[in-house]
Amino acid sequence: MSSDLSLASYIQALPKTETHLHFEGTLPLELLQQVRPEFKRPPESWAPNFKFRDFAHFETELLDMAFAWFTSADRYHEAAKVVFARHVAQNIKYVETSFASGCIEFLGLGGREVLDAIRSAVPAALEVRIFLGIHHNGAGLKMRSALDEALGWPGLAGIDLHGTESLPLEPWTAPYWAAARRAGKYTKAHAGELMGADFVRRVLDELQPQRIEHGVRALEDPAVVAEIKRRGIALDVCPISNHKLMPGVTLANHPIRQLFDANVKVTISTDDPLSFGNTLADEYTALVEQRGFTRKELARLARNGFDVALMSAAKKKPWLDQLARIEHG
Repeated sequence: MSSDLSLASYIQALPKTETHLHFEGTLPLELLQQVRPEFKRPPESWAPNFKFRDFAHFETELLDMAFAWFTSADRYHEAAKVVFARHVAQNIKYVETSFASGCIEFLGLGGREVLDAIRSAVPAALEVRIFLGIHHNGAGLKMRSALDEALGWPGLAGIDLHGTESLPLEPWTAPYWAAARRAGKYTKAHAGELMGADFVRRVLDELQPQRIEHGVRALEDPAVVAEIKRRGIALDVCPISNHKLMPGVTLANHPIRQLFDANVKVTISTDDPLSFGNTLADEYTALVEQRGFTRKELARLARNGFDVALMSAAKKKPWLDQLARIEHG
């Protein structure tokens, strides 16, 4: 790829993945505006240097916006068509997204119907894997049968632990994560964003996830970083989300630089664009402008996404070959 390309053109031309994306948090603004006209302007949190007070501030605002729209499986389908078309337009080839189990627990929707609604909107030009996101306290009596059934849903790629990290890991969590793997589901967990390296270690040991969402505070303990590398676990990192949510973290001091330099496998995603006003191109651009990533390093980050993608080697090969030419050209 020519070095004469502008940075924006270079990033656009990279085949990319998005592996940390909350579906409710990617609601297009124009759909929100149909049901909440007061959002004729973007949320204040789209401002570049906005900082949420804490996770509760973020979660309250996000859920207020998202569940104004997501009231039926059909609404999930309608949003998915727009979301996935935008991925294709950004030259994103592969997406992992999770929908919240709260749509079952609090809205009374059928989880399998929501899953099928999202899947049926996937265009031919995009590979998508869909996860069920479950909060730390998301297995109350009302939900246990639904969660058991979810492990048998065709087309559900896996599960992900969502929500504030300050809540304890309840006793049901580790057995359920193990049952998911036995059922052939891929397991993830959020850790190391608002809680430190000790929590990352606990999640690794108790849940044994196959990938960690965020994970950036693992850097606080070299032994935890070493363990992540030993287990070959990738971190699905969302720099702009961390910039707006994590106390003391900005794009200019984001830990991804140190993690990348330590040869931790990191991928790049947007997390909740409805709350952060970000695109994947914004994330890549910020890494160049704020953390000194080179163009070849961007290609390596993009390659990491395909390395962890839940696709066959044959499907990955064209994109990996293209990125190898860019990275070593």
